[in-house]
Amino acid sequence: MLRSTVASVLASLLVVPLLPATATAVTDPPRAPEAVGFGGVVSSVDPDASQIGVDVLRRGGNAVDAAVAVAAALGVTDPFSAGIGGGGFLVHYDARTHRVSTVDGRETAPASADADLFVENGVALPFAEAMTSGLSVGVPGTPRTWQQALRHWGTWSLDQAVRPAEELARRGFTVDATFHRQVTDNAARFADFSSTSALYLPGGAPPAIGSTFRNPDLADTYRALRKDGMSAFYRGEVGRDLVAAVRQPPVVAGSTRKVRAGDMTAADLAGYEAPLREPTRVRYRDYDVFGMAPPSSGGTTAGEALNILETTDLAAEDPVQYLHRFLEASRLSFADRNRWVGDPAFSDVPTRELLSQRFADSRACLISPTAAMTGAVAPGDPRNPTPCATSGEPAATPYEGTDTTHLTVADRWGNVVAYTLTIEQEGGSGIVVPGRGFLLNNELTDFSFTPVTPGVPDPNLPGPGKRPRSSMTPTIVLEHGKPVLALGSPGGATIITTVLQVLTRRLDRGTPLVEAIAAPRASQRNAANTQAEPAFLAGPEAAALRALGHRFTSTAEIGAVTAVERLPDGRWRAAAETSRRGGGAARAVWPTR
Repeated sequence: MLRSTVASVLASLLVVPLLPATATAVTDPPRAPEAVGFGGVVSSVDPDASQIGVDVLRRGGNAVDAAVAVAAALGVTDPFSAGIGGGGFLVHYDARTHRVSTVDGRETAPASADADLFVENGVALPFAEAMTSGLSVGVPGTPRTWQQALRHWGTWSLDQAVRPAEELARRGFTVDATFHRQVTDNAARFADFSSTSALYLPGGAPPAIGSTFRNPDLADTYRALRKDGMSAFYRGEVGRDLVAAVRQPPVVAGSTRKVRAGDMTAADLAGYEAPLREPTRVRYRDYDVFGMAPPSSGGTTAGEALNILETTDLAAEDPVQYLHRFLEASRLSFADRNRWVGDPAFSDVPTRELLSQRFADSRACLISPTAAMTGAVAPGDPRNPTPCATSGEPAATPYEGTDTTHLTVADRWGNVVAYTLTIEQEGGSGIVVPGRGFLLNNELTDFSFTPVTPGVPDPNLPGPGKRPRSSMTPTIVLEHGKPVLALGSPGGATIITTVLQVLTRRLDRGTPLVEAIAAPRASQRNAANTQAEPAFLAGPEAAALRALGHRFTSTAEIGAVTAVERLPDGRWRAAAETSRRGGGAARAVWPTR
Protein backbone atom coordinates (compact mmCIF):
# COMPACT_ATOMS: atom_id res chain seq x y z
CA MET A 1 0.00 0.00 0.00
CA LEU A 2 2.78 2.43 0.93
CA ARG A 3 4.67 1.68 -2.28
CA SER A 4 1.54 2.25 -4.36
CA THR A 5 0.84 5.55 -2.60
CA VAL A 6 4.39 6.77 -3.12
CA ALA A 7 4.25 5.73 -6.76
CA SER A 8 1.01 7.62 -7.28
CA VAL A 9 2.42 10.80 -5.76
CA LEU A 10 5.59 10.56 -7.81
CA ALA A 11 3.60 9.87 -10.95
CA SER A 12 1.53 13.01 -10.40
CA LEU A 13 4.70 15.04 -10.04
CA LEU A 14 6.65 13.48 -12.84
CA VAL A 15 4.07 12.77 -15.53
CA VAL A 16 5.24 13.67 -18.97
CA PRO A 17 2.14 13.42 -21.19
CA LEU A 18 2.51 11.14 -24.18
CA LEU A 19 1.97 13.13 -27.35
CA PRO A 20 -0.74 12.11 -29.78
CA ALA A 21 0.54 9.87 -32.53
CA THR A 22 0.03 12.54 -35.15
CA ALA A 23 2.23 14.99 -33.22
CA THR A 24 5.15 12.67 -32.61
CA ALA A 25 7.94 12.46 -35.14
CA VAL A 26 9.58 9.10 -35.77
CA THR A 27 13.04 9.16 -34.25
CA ASP A 28 15.82 6.63 -34.02
CA PRO A 29 17.04 6.36 -30.38
CA PRO A 30 20.69 5.41 -30.10
CA ARG A 31 21.83 1.96 -29.09
CA ALA A 32 24.14 1.68 -26.07
CA PRO A 33 25.59 -1.42 -24.40
CA GLU A 34 25.83 0.21 -20.97
CA ALA A 35 24.04 2.79 -18.84
CA VAL A 36 24.76 3.66 -15.20
CA GLY A 37 22.65 5.85 -12.98
CA PHE A 38 19.93 6.31 -10.40
CA GLY A 39 16.16 5.95 -10.52
CA GLY A 40 16.16 2.59 -12.27
CA VAL A 41 17.49 1.03 -15.46
CA VAL A 42 16.23 -0.92 -18.46
CA SER A 43 18.06 -3.22 -20.85
CA SER A 44 16.56 -4.78 -23.97
CA VAL A 45 17.58 -5.49 -27.55
CA ASP A 46 15.76 -2.45 -28.91
CA PRO A 47 16.29 1.28 -28.22
CA ASP A 48 12.63 2.24 -28.73
CA ALA A 49 11.50 -0.40 -26.25
CA SER A 50 14.18 0.47 -23.68
CA GLN A 51 13.29 4.16 -23.92
CA ILE A 52 9.64 3.38 -23.29
CA GLY A 53 10.65 1.42 -20.20
CA VAL A 54 12.74 4.27 -18.84
CA ASP A 55 9.89 6.71 -19.51
CA VAL A 56 7.59 4.49 -17.41
CA LEU A 57 10.10 4.46 -14.55
CA ARG A 58 10.57 8.21 -14.83
CA ARG A 59 6.81 8.70 -14.57
CA GLY A 60 6.60 6.74 -11.31
CA GLY A 61 5.99 3.21 -12.58
CA ASN A 62 7.81 0.32 -10.99
CA ALA A 63 9.87 -2.48 -12.54
CA VAL A 64 6.83 -4.61 -13.42
CA ASP A 65 5.00 -1.69 -15.02
CA ALA A 66 8.09 -0.94 -17.09
CA ALA A 67 8.67 -4.60 -17.99
CA VAL A 68 5.16 -4.97 -19.40
CA ALA A 69 5.54 -1.71 -21.33
CA VAL A 70 8.88 -2.85 -22.77
CA ALA A 71 7.49 -6.28 -23.68
CA ALA A 72 4.54 -4.69 -25.48
CA ALA A 73 6.93 -2.39 -27.36
CA LEU A 74 9.11 -5.36 -28.37
CA GLY A 75 5.97 -6.85 -29.90
CA VAL A 76 6.10 -3.86 -32.24
CA THR A 77 9.81 -3.53 -32.97
CA ASP A 78 10.99 -7.14 -32.44
CA PRO A 79 7.87 -8.99 -33.68
CA PHE A 80 9.78 -11.94 -35.14
CA SER A 81 11.04 -12.89 -31.68
CA ALA A 82 8.17 -11.99 -29.35
CA GLY A 83 4.64 -10.66 -29.10
CA ILE A 84 1.18 -11.38 -27.76
CA GLY A 85 0.99 -14.44 -30.00
CA GLY A 86 3.65 -16.17 -27.87
CA GLY A 87 4.66 -16.85 -24.30
CA GLY A 88 7.48 -16.61 -21.80
CA PHE A 89 8.65 -16.64 -18.20
CA LEU A 90 8.92 -13.69 -15.82
CA VAL A 91 11.03 -13.64 -12.64
CA HIS A 92 10.37 -10.86 -10.11
CA TYR A 93 12.21 -9.67 -7.00
CA ASP A 94 10.13 -7.69 -4.52
CA ALA A 95 12.27 -5.17 -2.64
CA ARG A 96 9.74 -4.88 0.18
CA THR A 97 9.41 -8.58 0.96
CA HIS A 98 12.81 -9.71 -0.42
CA ARG A 99 10.90 -12.50 -2.16
CA VAL A 100 11.54 -13.87 -5.65
CA SER A 101 8.46 -15.05 -7.55
CA THR A 102 7.85 -16.27 -11.08
CA VAL A 103 5.04 -16.31 -13.64
CA ASP A 104 4.77 -19.26 -16.01
CA GLY A 105 3.44 -17.85 -19.29
CA ARG A 106 4.44 -20.86 -21.37
CA GLU A 107 2.07 -21.81 -24.19
CA THR A 108 -0.08 -24.92 -23.90
CA ALA A 109 -1.12 -27.56 -26.40
CA PRO A 110 -4.83 -27.75 -27.29
CA ALA A 111 -6.98 -30.26 -25.46
CA SER A 112 -7.05 -32.51 -28.53
CA ALA A 113 -3.25 -32.93 -28.70
CA ASP A 114 -1.71 -36.33 -28.05
CA ALA A 115 1.78 -37.82 -28.18
CA ASP A 116 1.53 -38.18 -31.97
CA LEU A 117 0.76 -34.52 -32.64
CA PHE A 118 3.67 -34.27 -35.08
CA VAL A 119 3.59 -37.84 -36.39
CA GLU A 120 1.96 -38.91 -39.66
CA ASN A 121 1.87 -42.49 -40.89
CA GLY A 122 4.24 -43.45 -38.11
CA VAL A 123 6.89 -40.92 -39.13
CA ALA A 124 7.75 -37.58 -37.52
CA LEU A 125 6.96 -34.55 -39.66
CA PRO A 126 9.88 -32.58 -41.10
CA PHE A 127 10.57 -29.67 -38.75
CA ALA A 128 10.00 -27.04 -41.45
CA GLU A 129 6.53 -28.41 -42.20
CA ALA A 130 5.58 -28.65 -38.53
CA MET A 131 6.87 -25.14 -37.84
CA THR A 132 4.96 -23.32 -40.57
CA SER A 133 1.51 -24.53 -39.67
CA GLY A 134 -1.46 -24.07 -37.38
CA LEU A 135 -0.47 -27.40 -35.86
CA SER A 136 2.54 -25.83 -34.13
CA VAL A 137 0.65 -22.96 -32.47
CA GLY A 138 0.28 -23.20 -28.71
CA VAL A 139 -2.26 -21.22 -26.71
CA PRO A 140 -0.44 -17.91 -26.13
CA GLY A 141 0.57 -16.96 -22.60
CA THR A 142 2.10 -13.49 -22.97
CA PRO A 143 -1.05 -11.41 -22.41
CA ARG A 144 -1.97 -13.44 -19.31
CA THR A 145 1.60 -13.03 -18.03
CA TRP A 146 1.23 -9.26 -18.21
CA GLN A 147 -2.05 -9.45 -16.35
CA GLN A 148 -0.62 -11.65 -13.60
CA ALA A 149 2.49 -9.53 -13.10
CA LEU A 150 0.58 -6.24 -12.98
CA ARG A 151 -2.04 -7.70 -10.65
CA HIS A 152 0.47 -9.01 -8.13
CA TRP A 153 3.30 -6.47 -8.23
CA GLY A 154 2.50 -3.61 -10.58
CA THR A 155 1.21 -0.12 -9.83
CA TRP A 156 -0.06 0.71 -13.32
CA SER A 157 -3.08 -0.71 -15.08
CA LEU A 158 -2.82 -2.73 -18.28
CA ASP A 159 -4.33 0.28 -20.02
CA GLN A 160 -1.46 2.51 -18.88
CA ALA A 161 1.30 -0.05 -19.47
CA VAL A 162 0.29 -0.95 -23.05
CA ARG A 163 -0.53 2.57 -24.25
CA PRO A 164 3.07 3.57 -25.20
CA ALA A 165 3.41 0.46 -27.39
CA GLU A 166 0.09 1.19 -29.06
CA GLU A 167 1.31 4.66 -29.95
CA LEU A 168 4.65 3.27 -31.15
CA ALA A 169 2.84 0.83 -33.45
CA ARG A 170 0.66 3.62 -34.81
CA ARG A 171 3.34 6.25 -35.41
CA GLY A 172 5.99 3.74 -36.52
CA PHE A 173 9.70 3.22 -36.03
CA THR A 174 12.78 3.18 -38.19
CA VAL A 175 13.59 -0.15 -39.86
CA ASP A 176 17.09 -1.29 -39.00
CA ALA A 177 19.30 -3.92 -40.61
CA THR A 178 18.18 -6.66 -38.20
CA PHE A 179 14.47 -6.13 -38.90
CA HIS A 180 15.14 -6.06 -42.65
CA ARG A 181 17.23 -9.24 -42.49
CA GLN A 182 14.61 -11.09 -40.47
CA VAL A 183 11.91 -10.34 -43.04
CA THR A 184 14.27 -11.20 -45.90
CA ASP A 185 15.23 -14.54 -44.32
CA ASN A 186 11.55 -15.45 -43.93
CA ALA A 187 10.22 -13.87 -47.12
CA ALA A 188 9.46 -17.18 -48.85
CA ARG A 189 7.14 -18.44 -46.14
CA PHE A 190 5.74 -15.00 -45.24
CA ALA A 191 4.70 -14.67 -48.89
CA ASP A 192 2.51 -17.77 -48.56
CA PHE A 193 0.16 -16.13 -46.02
CA SER A 194 -2.02 -13.25 -47.18
CA SER A 195 -2.02 -11.45 -43.82
CA THR A 196 1.72 -11.85 -43.28
CA SER A 197 2.73 -10.73 -46.75
CA ALA A 198 0.44 -7.71 -46.57
CA LEU A 199 2.13 -6.57 -43.35
CA TYR A 200 5.78 -7.50 -43.85
CA LEU A 201 6.15 -7.64 -47.63
CA PRO A 202 4.42 -4.47 -48.83
CA GLY A 203 4.73 -4.30 -52.58
CA GLY A 204 6.27 -7.77 -52.49
CA ALA A 205 9.53 -6.76 -50.78
CA PRO A 206 10.79 -6.38 -47.18
CA PRO A 207 10.62 -2.86 -45.69
CA ALA A 208 13.75 -0.92 -46.62
CA ILE A 209 16.39 -0.07 -44.05
CA GLY A 210 15.76 3.47 -42.85
CA SER A 211 12.08 3.46 -43.79
CA THR A 212 9.30 3.94 -41.25
CA PHE A 213 7.34 0.80 -40.39
CA ARG A 214 3.84 1.14 -38.95
CA ASN A 215 1.49 -1.55 -37.72
CA PRO A 216 -1.98 -0.02 -37.30
CA ASP A 217 -3.63 -3.44 -36.89
CA LEU A 218 -1.44 -4.19 -33.88
CA ALA A 219 -2.14 -0.71 -32.52
CA ASP A 220 -5.86 -1.44 -32.74
CA THR A 221 -5.33 -4.82 -31.06
CA TYR A 222 -3.46 -3.17 -28.20
CA ARG A 223 -6.27 -0.64 -27.92
CA ALA A 224 -8.76 -3.52 -27.59
CA LEU A 225 -6.64 -4.98 -24.77
CA ARG A 226 -6.48 -1.59 -23.07
CA LYS A 227 -10.23 -1.12 -23.34
CA ASP A 228 -11.53 -4.62 -22.58
CA GLY A 229 -8.59 -6.24 -20.77
CA MET A 230 -7.72 -9.90 -21.17
CA SER A 231 -11.30 -10.81 -22.07
CA ALA A 232 -10.67 -9.28 -25.51
CA PHE A 233 -7.85 -11.76 -26.09
CA TYR A 234 -8.93 -14.93 -24.32
CA ARG A 235 -12.71 -14.70 -24.74
CA GLY A 236 -13.41 -11.87 -27.19
CA GLU A 237 -12.92 -10.67 -30.73
CA VAL A 238 -9.11 -10.95 -30.79
CA GLY A 239 -9.32 -14.54 -29.56
CA ARG A 240 -11.93 -15.50 -32.15
CA ASP A 241 -9.70 -14.19 -34.93
CA LEU A 242 -6.70 -16.01 -33.46
CA VAL A 243 -8.48 -19.37 -33.28
CA ALA A 244 -9.77 -18.92 -36.84
CA ALA A 245 -6.22 -18.31 -38.11
CA VAL A 246 -4.98 -21.47 -36.38
CA ARG A 247 -7.81 -23.64 -37.66
CA GLN A 248 -7.79 -22.17 -41.17
CA PRO A 249 -4.41 -20.56 -41.89
CA PRO A 250 -4.70 -17.68 -44.38
CA VAL A 251 -2.74 -19.35 -47.17
CA VAL A 252 -2.62 -17.37 -50.42
CA ALA A 253 -4.32 -18.84 -53.44
CA GLY A 254 -1.93 -20.85 -55.56
CA SER A 255 0.63 -21.51 -52.83
CA THR A 256 2.32 -24.88 -53.09
CA ARG A 257 3.31 -24.95 -49.42
CA LYS A 258 1.61 -27.69 -47.40
CA VAL A 259 0.25 -25.85 -44.37
CA ARG A 260 -1.50 -28.05 -41.82
CA ALA A 261 -4.36 -26.65 -39.79
CA GLY A 262 -4.30 -26.68 -36.02
CA ASP A 263 -7.05 -27.83 -33.69
CA MET A 264 -7.06 -25.01 -31.10
CA THR A 265 -10.54 -24.08 -29.89
CA ALA A 266 -12.13 -21.10 -28.16
CA ALA A 267 -12.32 -23.28 -25.04
CA ASP A 268 -8.56 -23.88 -25.15
CA LEU A 269 -8.00 -20.14 -25.27
CA ALA A 270 -10.54 -19.29 -22.57
CA GLY A 271 -9.10 -21.91 -20.22
CA TYR A 272 -5.51 -20.69 -20.36
CA GLU A 273 -3.81 -19.76 -17.07
CA ALA A 274 -0.39 -18.32 -16.28
CA PRO A 275 0.36 -19.77 -12.83
CA LEU A 276 2.75 -18.38 -10.26
CA ARG A 277 5.43 -20.97 -9.54
CA GLU A 278 8.10 -21.25 -6.90
CA PRO A 279 11.45 -20.33 -8.45
CA THR A 280 14.41 -22.63 -8.53
CA ARG A 281 17.13 -21.69 -6.06
CA VAL A 282 20.72 -22.76 -5.62
CA ARG A 283 23.34 -21.46 -3.25
CA TYR A 284 26.43 -20.65 -5.29
CA ARG A 285 29.47 -19.29 -3.46
CA ASP A 286 28.03 -16.39 -1.44
CA TYR A 287 25.04 -15.91 -3.71
CA ASP A 288 21.49 -17.19 -4.03
CA VAL A 289 20.68 -17.79 -7.68
CA PHE A 290 16.98 -17.86 -8.57
CA GLY A 291 15.57 -19.08 -11.86
CA MET A 292 12.57 -20.56 -13.60
CA ALA A 293 11.29 -23.98 -12.61
CA PRO A 294 9.82 -26.58 -14.99
CA PRO A 295 8.36 -26.55 -17.56
CA SER A 296 11.39 -24.37 -18.17
CA SER A 297 14.60 -26.32 -17.93
CA GLY A 298 16.61 -23.12 -17.47
CA GLY A 299 16.56 -22.96 -13.68
CA THR A 300 17.28 -26.65 -13.10
CA THR A 301 19.96 -27.00 -15.78
CA ALA A 302 21.86 -23.80 -15.01
CA GLY A 303 21.43 -24.51 -11.29
CA GLU A 304 22.81 -28.03 -11.57
CA ALA A 305 25.77 -26.78 -13.60
CA LEU A 306 26.53 -24.14 -10.96
CA ASN A 307 26.38 -26.80 -8.27
CA ILE A 308 28.82 -28.94 -10.28
CA LEU A 309 31.16 -25.97 -10.64
CA GLU A 310 30.87 -25.20 -6.92
CA THR A 311 33.50 -27.87 -6.31
CA THR A 312 36.11 -25.88 -8.27
CA ASP A 313 37.62 -22.49 -7.48
CA LEU A 314 36.96 -21.00 -10.90
CA ALA A 315 38.58 -17.71 -9.90
CA ALA A 316 41.91 -19.49 -9.42
CA GLU A 317 41.81 -21.58 -12.59
CA ASP A 318 43.65 -20.52 -15.73
CA PRO A 319 41.43 -19.54 -18.69
CA VAL A 320 41.65 -22.96 -20.33
CA GLN A 321 40.65 -24.89 -17.22
CA TYR A 322 37.85 -22.43 -16.49
CA LEU A 323 36.38 -22.96 -19.96
CA HIS A 324 36.99 -26.72 -19.85
CA ARG A 325 35.06 -27.09 -16.61
CA PHE A 326 32.30 -24.77 -17.78
CA LEU A 327 31.81 -26.89 -20.92
CA GLU A 328 31.89 -30.19 -19.02
CA ALA A 329 29.43 -28.98 -16.39
CA SER A 330 27.11 -27.89 -19.21
CA ARG A 331 27.43 -31.29 -20.87
CA LEU A 332 26.45 -33.14 -17.70
CA SER A 333 23.57 -30.88 -16.75
CA PHE A 334 22.10 -31.16 -20.26
CA ALA A 335 22.31 -34.94 -20.06
CA ASP A 336 20.14 -34.79 -16.97
CA ARG A 337 17.85 -32.11 -18.36
CA ASN A 338 17.06 -34.14 -21.47
CA ARG A 339 16.13 -37.19 -19.41
CA TRP A 340 14.20 -35.69 -16.53
CA VAL A 341 12.66 -32.28 -17.28
CA GLY A 342 9.20 -31.70 -18.73
CA ASP A 343 5.87 -30.21 -17.74
CA PRO A 344 5.46 -31.04 -14.01
CA ALA A 345 1.70 -31.35 -14.46
CA PHE A 346 2.33 -34.41 -16.64
CA SER A 347 5.67 -35.79 -15.45
CA ASP A 348 7.18 -36.44 -12.06
CA VAL A 349 10.06 -33.99 -12.50
CA PRO A 350 12.69 -34.39 -9.73
CA THR A 351 13.35 -30.65 -9.46
CA ARG A 352 14.55 -30.68 -5.85
CA GLU A 353 16.86 -33.63 -6.47
CA LEU A 354 18.30 -32.16 -9.68
CA LEU A 355 19.27 -29.07 -7.69
CA SER A 356 20.78 -30.92 -4.74
CA GLN A 357 24.48 -30.51 -4.08
CA ARG A 358 24.72 -34.24 -3.40
CA PHE A 359 23.57 -35.03 -6.93
CA ALA A 360 25.86 -32.39 -8.42
CA ASP A 361 28.84 -33.83 -6.56
CA SER A 362 28.04 -37.26 -7.96
CA ARG A 363 28.24 -35.77 -11.43
CA ALA A 364 31.22 -33.47 -10.87
CA CYS A 365 33.52 -36.42 -10.22
CA LEU A 366 33.11 -37.38 -13.89
CA ILE A 367 35.06 -34.28 -14.93
CA SER A 368 38.75 -34.83 -15.54
CA PRO A 369 41.11 -31.85 -15.67
CA THR A 370 43.15 -33.55 -18.38
CA ALA A 371 40.55 -34.92 -20.82
CA ALA A 372 37.13 -33.92 -22.10
CA MET A 373 34.26 -36.36 -22.17
CA THR A 374 33.44 -37.50 -25.68
CA GLY A 375 30.04 -37.53 -27.29
CA ALA A 376 26.79 -37.55 -25.38
CA VAL A 377 27.00 -38.84 -21.83
CA ALA A 378 24.28 -40.77 -20.04
CA PRO A 379 22.16 -39.09 -17.38
CA GLY A 380 22.53 -39.63 -13.68
CA ASP A 381 19.77 -40.64 -11.28
CA PRO A 382 18.99 -37.60 -9.12
CA ARG A 383 16.86 -39.68 -6.75
CA ASN A 384 19.66 -42.12 -6.14
CA PRO A 385 22.91 -40.24 -6.73
CA THR A 386 25.89 -42.54 -6.94
CA PRO A 387 29.35 -41.00 -7.35
CA CYS A 388 30.53 -41.06 -10.96
CA ALA A 389 27.65 -43.31 -12.03
CA THR A 390 25.37 -42.89 -15.01
CA SER A 391 21.95 -44.37 -15.68
CA GLY A 392 20.45 -45.49 -18.98
CA GLU A 393 21.09 -44.26 -22.48
CA PRO A 394 22.28 -40.76 -23.45
CA ALA A 395 19.52 -38.42 -24.57
CA ALA A 396 20.35 -35.88 -27.26
CA THR A 397 19.24 -32.26 -27.06
CA PRO A 398 16.46 -31.59 -29.59
CA TYR A 399 16.51 -28.46 -31.73
CA GLU A 400 14.83 -25.33 -30.35
CA GLY A 401 14.27 -22.07 -32.20
CA THR A 402 16.80 -19.41 -31.25
CA ASP A 403 14.84 -16.21 -31.88
CA THR A 404 13.57 -15.18 -28.50
CA THR A 405 14.09 -11.91 -26.63
CA HIS A 406 14.91 -10.90 -23.06
CA LEU A 407 14.47 -7.73 -21.06
CA THR A 408 15.76 -6.77 -17.64
CA VAL A 409 14.49 -3.92 -15.45
CA ALA A 410 15.26 -2.46 -12.01
CA ASP A 411 13.45 0.46 -10.40
CA ARG A 412 14.24 3.14 -7.81
CA TRP A 413 12.85 0.98 -4.99
CA GLY A 414 15.06 -1.98 -5.82
CA ASN A 415 12.43 -4.19 -7.48
CA VAL A 416 13.84 -6.26 -10.35
CA VAL A 417 12.33 -8.11 -13.31
CA ALA A 418 14.06 -10.60 -15.60
CA TYR A 419 11.65 -11.55 -18.39
CA THR A 420 12.26 -13.85 -21.36
CA LEU A 421 9.53 -14.05 -24.01
CA THR A 422 9.27 -15.66 -27.41
CA ILE A 423 7.31 -16.93 -30.37
CA GLU A 424 10.01 -19.66 -30.80
CA GLN A 425 11.35 -19.67 -34.37
CA GLU A 426 12.29 -16.42 -36.09
CA GLY A 427 8.87 -15.34 -37.31
CA GLY A 428 7.12 -18.07 -35.30
CA SER A 429 4.65 -20.06 -37.37
CA GLY A 430 4.77 -17.40 -40.09
CA ILE A 431 1.05 -16.69 -39.61
CA VAL A 432 -0.10 -13.15 -38.82
CA VAL A 433 -3.61 -13.14 -37.39
CA PRO A 434 -5.62 -11.32 -40.10
CA GLY A 435 -6.54 -7.81 -39.05
CA ARG A 436 -4.67 -8.11 -35.75
CA GLY A 437 -1.05 -7.41 -36.68
CA PHE A 438 0.77 -10.08 -34.64
CA LEU A 439 2.47 -13.36 -35.48
CA LEU A 440 1.46 -16.66 -33.95
CA ASN A 441 4.03 -18.84 -32.22
CA ASN A 442 5.27 -22.27 -33.21
CA GLU A 443 6.10 -23.25 -29.63
CA LEU A 444 4.61 -26.72 -29.83
CA THR A 445 7.60 -27.75 -31.95
CA ASP A 446 9.57 -27.50 -28.69
CA PHE A 447 7.99 -30.84 -27.81
CA SER A 448 9.87 -33.97 -28.80
CA PHE A 449 8.15 -35.18 -31.98
CA THR A 450 9.00 -38.77 -31.00
CA PRO A 451 10.95 -40.11 -27.98
CA VAL A 452 14.50 -38.76 -28.16
CA THR A 453 15.89 -42.13 -27.11
CA PRO A 454 13.80 -45.13 -28.22
CA GLY A 455 12.68 -47.17 -25.25
CA VAL A 456 13.51 -44.45 -22.71
CA PRO A 457 10.69 -42.39 -21.18
CA ASP A 458 10.62 -38.89 -22.69
CA PRO A 459 9.01 -36.27 -20.43
CA ASN A 460 8.63 -33.83 -23.32
CA LEU A 461 6.20 -35.55 -25.68
CA PRO A 462 3.03 -33.61 -26.59
CA GLY A 463 -0.16 -34.00 -24.58
CA PRO A 464 -3.52 -32.26 -24.04
CA GLY A 465 -3.03 -28.94 -22.28
CA LYS A 466 0.67 -29.70 -21.83
CA ARG A 467 3.42 -27.07 -21.85
CA PRO A 468 6.50 -27.90 -23.94
CA ARG A 469 9.85 -27.87 -22.19
CA SER A 470 11.68 -24.58 -22.55
CA SER A 471 15.27 -23.40 -22.17
CA MET A 472 14.40 -19.84 -21.19
CA THR A 473 16.55 -18.85 -18.22
CA PRO A 474 15.55 -15.52 -16.68
CA THR A 475 17.77 -15.29 -13.60
CA ILE A 476 18.06 -13.08 -10.51
CA VAL A 477 21.06 -13.28 -8.17
CA LEU A 478 20.83 -12.12 -4.56
CA GLU A 479 23.51 -11.52 -1.95
CA HIS A 480 22.30 -11.28 1.65
CA GLY A 481 18.73 -11.01 0.36
CA LYS A 482 19.35 -8.11 -2.01
CA PRO A 483 19.76 -8.19 -5.79
CA VAL A 484 23.25 -7.94 -7.24
CA LEU A 485 22.63 -9.19 -10.78
CA ALA A 486 19.76 -10.14 -13.10
CA LEU A 487 20.05 -11.41 -16.65
CA GLY A 488 18.73 -13.57 -19.44
CA SER A 489 19.08 -14.21 -23.15
CA PRO A 490 17.45 -15.57 -26.29
CA GLY A 491 19.01 -18.49 -28.14
CA GLY A 492 16.98 -21.69 -27.80
CA ALA A 493 18.89 -24.32 -25.85
CA THR A 494 21.98 -22.08 -25.94
CA ILE A 495 20.17 -19.71 -23.56
CA ILE A 496 21.18 -21.90 -20.63
CA THR A 497 24.87 -22.01 -21.50
CA THR A 498 24.90 -18.29 -22.34
CA VAL A 499 23.49 -17.34 -18.93
CA LEU A 500 25.86 -19.79 -17.23
CA GLN A 501 28.88 -18.37 -19.03
CA VAL A 502 28.03 -14.75 -18.16
CA LEU A 503 27.27 -15.70 -14.54
CA THR A 504 30.57 -17.45 -14.02
CA ARG A 505 32.58 -14.77 -15.79
CA ARG A 506 30.99 -12.07 -13.66
CA LEU A 507 30.69 -13.80 -10.29
CA ASP A 508 33.79 -16.00 -10.37
CA ARG A 509 36.20 -14.35 -12.75
CA GLY A 510 35.34 -10.75 -11.84
CA THR A 511 34.92 -9.71 -15.47
CA PRO A 512 33.08 -6.38 -15.81
CA LEU A 513 29.48 -7.03 -16.82
CA VAL A 514 29.59 -5.55 -20.32
CA GLU A 515 32.82 -7.43 -21.03
CA ALA A 516 31.35 -10.66 -19.63
CA ILE A 517 28.41 -10.25 -22.02
CA ALA A 518 30.61 -9.38 -25.00
CA ALA A 519 33.10 -12.24 -24.43
CA PRO A 520 33.18 -14.95 -27.15
CA ARG A 521 30.81 -17.83 -26.37
CA ALA A 522 30.69 -21.58 -26.65
CA SER A 523 27.77 -23.90 -25.95
CA GLN A 524 28.10 -27.58 -25.03
CA ARG A 525 24.73 -29.36 -24.76
CA ASN A 526 25.65 -33.03 -24.35
CA ALA A 527 26.79 -33.47 -27.91
CA ALA A 528 29.91 -34.70 -29.67
CA ASN A 529 30.67 -31.15 -30.82
CA THR A 530 30.52 -27.85 -28.97
CA GLN A 531 29.06 -24.90 -30.84
CA ALA A 532 31.34 -21.86 -30.69
CA GLU A 533 31.48 -18.39 -32.14
CA PRO A 534 34.31 -17.56 -34.57
CA ALA A 535 35.95 -15.23 -32.03
CA PHE A 536 36.02 -18.08 -29.52
CA LEU A 537 37.61 -20.43 -32.04
CA ALA A 538 40.18 -17.78 -32.94
CA GLY A 539 41.24 -17.31 -29.32
CA PRO A 540 44.29 -18.95 -27.79
CA GLU A 541 42.21 -21.16 -25.48
CA ALA A 542 40.51 -23.04 -28.33
CA ALA A 543 43.64 -24.93 -29.34
CA ALA A 544 44.32 -25.94 -25.75
CA LEU A 545 40.74 -27.13 -25.36
CA ARG A 546 41.08 -29.19 -28.53
CA ALA A 547 44.16 -30.78 -27.02
CA LEU A 548 41.97 -31.86 -24.08
CA GLY A 549 39.60 -33.55 -26.53
CA HIS A 550 36.96 -30.87 -27.14
CA ARG A 551 35.58 -30.71 -30.67
CA PHE A 552 34.01 -27.57 -32.05
CA THR A 553 31.69 -26.41 -34.80
CA SER A 554 31.38 -22.77 -35.72
CA THR A 555 28.18 -20.76 -35.42
CA ALA A 556 27.82 -17.06 -36.13
CA GLU A 557 26.29 -15.89 -32.84
CA ILE A 558 25.17 -17.37 -29.53
CA GLY A 559 22.61 -15.48 -27.48
CA ALA A 560 21.91 -11.78 -26.94
CA VAL A 561 22.11 -10.99 -23.23
CA THR A 562 20.53 -8.13 -21.37
CA ALA A 563 21.33 -7.61 -17.69
CA VAL A 564 21.28 -5.21 -14.76
CA GLU A 565 23.42 -5.08 -11.64
CA ARG A 566 23.35 -3.08 -8.43
CA LEU A 567 26.50 -1.08 -7.67
CA PRO A 568 27.86 -0.57 -4.15
CA ASP A 569 26.95 3.15 -4.13
CA GLY A 570 23.27 2.42 -4.88
CA ARG A 571 23.40 3.12 -8.59
CA TRP A 572 22.31 0.57 -11.17
CA ARG A 573 24.14 -0.59 -14.25
CA ALA A 574 22.21 -1.78 -17.29
CA ALA A 575 24.23 -3.84 -19.76
CA ALA A 576 23.58 -5.33 -23.17
CA GLU A 577 25.37 -6.71 -26.19
CA THR A 578 28.02 -4.61 -27.90
CA SER A 579 27.54 -6.19 -31.33
CA ARG A 580 25.41 -9.37 -31.34
CA ARG A 581 22.06 -8.80 -33.09
CA GLY A 582 23.18 -5.28 -33.88
CA GLY A 583 23.91 -4.39 -30.25
CA GLY A 584 21.53 -3.86 -27.35
CA ALA A 585 20.00 -0.82 -25.71
CA ALA A 586 20.75 0.00 -22.07
CA ARG A 587 19.06 2.99 -20.42
CA ALA A 588 19.12 4.68 -16.99
CA VAL A 589 16.44 7.04 -15.66
CA TRP A 590 19.01 9.53 -14.38
CA PRO A 591 22.32 8.55 -15.99
CA THR A 592 25.56 9.47 -14.29
CA ARG A 593 27.71 8.25 -17.16
